[in-house]
Amino acid sequence: MKVGIISFAHGHAYSYADALTKIDGVQLAGIADDDENRGTKAAERYQTQYFSRYQELLEQDLDAVIITSENSKHREHVVAAAKAGKHILCEKPIASKLEDAEAMIEVCKQNDVILQTAFPVRFNSAILRAKKMIENGDLGQILAIKGTNRGTNPGGWFVDPALSGGGAVIDHTVHVVDIMRWFMGSEPREVYAEIDNSISPYNIDDCGILTIEFDNDVFSTLDCSWSRNETYPTWGDVTLEIIGSEGTLKVDAFAQKLDVYDMSGANWNYWGDDMDFGLVSDFLNSASTGKEPSITGTDGLKALEVAFAAYESAEKKQPVKLK
Repeated sequence: MKVGIISFAHGHAYSYADALTKIDGVQLAGIADDDENRGTKAAERYQTQYFSRYQELLEQDLDAVIITSENSKHREHVVAAAKAGKHILCEKPIASKLEDAEAMIEVCKQNDVILQTAFPVRFNSAILRAKKMIENGDLGQILAIKGTNRGTNPGGWFVDPALSGGGAVIDHTVHVVDIMRWFMGSEPREVYAEIDNSISPYNIDDCGILTIEFDNDVFSTLDCSWSRNETYPTWGDVTLEIIGSEGTLKVDAFAQKLDVYDMSGANWNYWGDDMDFGLVSDFLNSASTGKEPSITGTDGLKALEVAFAAYESAEKKQPVKLK
């Protein structure tokens, strides 16, 4: 298979490109980036061709593309890739506007190409074990879930709402909401949120607490913040505490590590799952076989709806019902 990458604006592009180089029978056939310096360096690193215009990349003999551009550019790039007949893995959040996500899903249906949302946490061993336990009924009836996705403020275009669509809430809500939906097979129906800018110097939301009610009457809370400082050992966390009628389960998706202390301070030596490799492998398997992707564009949309309901709730200071 021949795969291209559109933009290295998002840091995940590098881990996805690394994954492509490890999969037999897969070629990273080109990189397009409107930032020439960034794009040429990436192309040199992965020994592939650089294109200054994504349209030129899409004219190549490609089976699929991975889109890791700024959130506000996802719609433009997905629409172009779909019309060029390429299967698509799109970075999360799927878009910076709900109407963009809906249009992306529709154009991919019209052109009969796969649109998969990049939610790599689904490929973490601890998360997979937790899902199996829930499905087996080991915890009984799920009553509540507490989640966290606390990270470091990434800066750059992430703190420009015109490019990102929002701050920590849009960036860190979607991962954990996707896992909650996937675990329970239930949809969020109401969101209440308190959101603020209290950690970083940027004029953008950097912390939020969400309370989410699901159709199955489960309520959940989520700390979706950029609360980790620059000297924290790693970028952040994904944790879940699942309360059931027959037991409680705690999951730490990034606990597969060694704590290393030296003269520079504390560091984490991560030895665990390569979730991005699992994501990319899963996407390429769907693209090559023509089967429905395990994580759809609709999954990306449903998670995004919660983030925007959270912003609306915080502004109105009241719960918001999802349509």
